[in-house]
Amino acid sequence: MAVKIRLARGGAKKRPYYRIVVADARAPRDGRFIEKIGAYNPMVPKDHPERLILNEDRAKYWLSTGAQPTDRVARFLGNLGLAEKRAVPEQTKKNQMKAKAKERLEEKRMAAEAAAEEAAAASEESAAE
Repeated sequence: MAVKIRLARGGAKKRPYYRIVVADARAPRDGRFIEKIGAYNPMVPKDHPERLILNEDRAKYWLSTGAQPTDRVARFLGNLGLAEKRAVPEQTKKNQMKAKAKERLEEKRMAAEAAAEEAAAASEESAAE
């Protein structure tokens, strides 16, 4: 049985509150869990003592039995020195323009610059006359 240490969401709409739970990897996010080992409240300031509450002994126990923390929980554990620090996963690049679109945009920019230069040169000539 694959066991994960992960967040289970609670709280009202737009007011999240998470429990840090140990659960079977096949169980739903907010469903059945084996044990609650802490809580995370992202609504309070970062330096507030109630932002992250964790039973470190139980976290160590579950890590020693082979439970795999999710990315967010691994960052929490890394900050507390219970596990190795994990880097933030890199964002996807799906929202960025593709090569052809970038090329078309660059062509439009170059044409606009050339038109501006021609207009400036024409206005200088007319002012000189």
